[in-house]
Amino acid sequence: MDSHFSSYKEVVSEESEEESNGVNLMEFSDEILLHILSYVPCTDLVLNVRRTCRKLATLCLDKSLTHTVLLQKDYKVNKDKVKQLMRDIGKEIYQLNMAGCYWLPSSTIDHVTRCKNLVKLNLSGCHVTSLRLSKMLSMLQHLRSLAIDVNPGFDASQLSSECKATLSRVSELKQTLYTPSYGVVPCCTSLEKLLLYFEILDRSREGFMLSGQLMVGESNVPHYQNLRIFYARLAPGYVNQEVVRLYLAVLSDRTPENLHAFLISAPGSFAETGATKNLLDSMARNVRLDALQLPKAWINGSGLLQHLKFNNPFYFSFSRCTLSGGHLIQRVINGGKDLKSLTSLNLSGCVHCLAPESLFRKAEDDIDSSILESLVVSCCNLRHLNLSAAHHHSSESIGNHLCQLLSRLKHLLSLALPVCSITDVAASVEKPPTTPNLVPQTFGKKIRIGIPTYPRNLGDQANQKIESSVFWALMGSLRFLETLEIIGSSFSSAMPRNEPAIRNSLPPCVRAQSVGDSEVAAISQLTYLQSLTLAQLPNILTGSGLVNIGLQCQHLRTLSLANLGMMGKVVYMSALMDMLKHCRCLRDLRLEQPYFCAGAQFFQALSHCSSLQRLCIVSRSGTLQSDAVMSFMASCLEVIMCHMFMGESLTVCKNLQQSIVRRTISLFWGFKLRGRETQTYPALCLCQFPGRTPCIKRRHFPSASRGLDRGHQRCPHAALG
Repeated sequence: MDSHFSSYKEVVSEESEEESNGVNLMEFSDEILLHILSYVPCTDLVLNVRRTCRKLATLCLDKSLTHTVLLQKDYKVNKDKVKQLMRDIGKEIYQLNMAGCYWLPSSTIDHVTRCKNLVKLNLSGCHVTSLRLSKMLSMLQHLRSLAIDVNPGFDASQLSSECKATLSRVSELKQTLYTPSYGVVPCCTSLEKLLLYFEILDRSREGFMLSGQLMVGESNVPHYQNLRIFYARLAPGYVNQEVVRLYLAVLSDRTPENLHAFLISAPGSFAETGATKNLLDSMARNVRLDALQLPKAWINGSGLLQHLKFNNPFYFSFSRCTLSGGHLIQRVINGGKDLKSLTSLNLSGCVHCLAPESLFRKAEDDIDSSILESLVVSCCNLRHLNLSAAHHHSSESIGNHLCQLLSRLKHLLSLALPVCSITDVAASVEKPPTTPNLVPQTFGKKIRIGIPTYPRNLGDQANQKIESSVFWALMGSLRFLETLEIIGSSFSSAMPRNEPAIRNSLPPCVRAQSVGDSEVAAISQLTYLQSLTLAQLPNILTGSGLVNIGLQCQHLRTLSLANLGMMGKVVYMSALMDMLKHCRCLRDLRLEQPYFCAGAQFFQALSHCSSLQRLCIVSRSGTLQSDAVMSFMASCLEVIMCHMFMGESLTVCKNLQQSIVRRTISLFWGFKLRGRETQTYPALCLCQFPGRTPCIKRRHFPSASRGLDRGHQRCPHAALG
């Protein structure tokens, strides 16, 4: 008996020694565990993790984890989970973000009333009626920040006095308008920050023309006396312009003294009126700004910038303005003096911004490097810089290349450049345009002409020529860059978001002809790159640089490729498929290329992107294989949006949609019959566009019967690029 007991003790001691040699997660300090748990979605913490043991049950309810709840893009959340979450920790939530949860029924909003201490609430993208909003806000007396949508049928007269009392204490408001209305702005008498998004259509669903005039009695009601930040973003359409002018009319009567950020983003032409001119004149006299963005028609040909006063500016946007380099230096950055506070500068489409005068200058002429040098020296703390949509050609002088000057901006996080600006001047002058090899026409043995295979590793590519290029040096100096856009100066998307589509785009710049695979390979030095856009690179022969990016840039989440190489053939398809096999973190992929073949090999490579959520393919005369799409959608369950603008017939797309819907519904009921927890499964809807370009959109919905009805609503993920 004693021998058996002693042997048992030896076994127990050996097991305890093995456990002591291993790592037990519960032995970590509470601070480390809280940091680890901060990366877990709050719904999983409260509904799952905290039920594993007593220690985690206590930690998962720590205030640092329940203070802010993010449900945005959490596509596995349904109404029941939200209800249980609010019941368990509703009183501990101070910030709640439900932006974009379009699949949740409107009744889900009723459970938000349990969050009595809520200070910040974001309901953008959620359908909320006037009565439901009134009931909810009446219970949230501590609310200070609110984001909502104003849809057709919204009636401010249905808001209760308790709701208006809560709105009177709100200091930050984000309001997206889908119908001409002031929304809840008149009730917010303490506004300090106002963000307006105008998404009003010019026509109703029935085809009637809409008017931008608001109801009588609502005008002159908004209260802007405490306003510090005003931001308005307009979608295309004259109705949006009419409504935003009504919002600005109150500002023109009395400009807030504390206003320090005034931003209006409007596509196309937005003419200046007498009221807006009075507003700008009042701003020039009474306020000192820190951030400025105006429509190009308000700046071009006026002396506004000469009269505006700035305090410690951190954001400037002069997109598409005819601003010369001389005006930029003298009026904006104050003659090259200290402007270290500026962190974001948008000069997209400013053709003459790096030239002294724009009167006799052609767009293709060389830039004045002294202007760019003054800009770099004065704004040494820039984090975001956009110089795209213009021809910025460097001169042959040594040390004054655009890439060499930009390499001094060590704090850059995002950068957008035209393709012609990154080429070496000597290489573009000496190297003739790429032409196919000429073969003597003889009766001898036929010679096979092809493109050489691309190198498989970065060392082979680097040994060719790029280590000595200015763009290679620029990428090496900006190691912490997160967003990079290299776009041709004359590039125009076949399906732009805020501009009319142009079927025949202009040819690429002459200097851009020398930018190809080697320059793309230089991007692989950006270890922390998260978003990459490449458009209109005509000298792409094999796409070998894409493979290097896939291997080295493991944090890449967004990839957009458009019009690379020859337009009649997708020459980089093999390299792209090799690249996708390494992009484990990729979430958004947008491809725009004529004659793109979305076949079995492509979707098989794309299936390696396990984190992919959104896919968009725009291809004139492109083709797809239905079986390959079905296999891809079955393997990548995280995909919630799939847009394909191809050359296939409407019948092919309808059949494909029906096949995926049938499989989705059977999968849904299979999970339900087995007693599994109901999650959000995808649905599809079909939208037909002119020119036989059907669109397949994959959506999420909590039940199969409701999802098909909601499929034709506005999809918030439609614009990728």
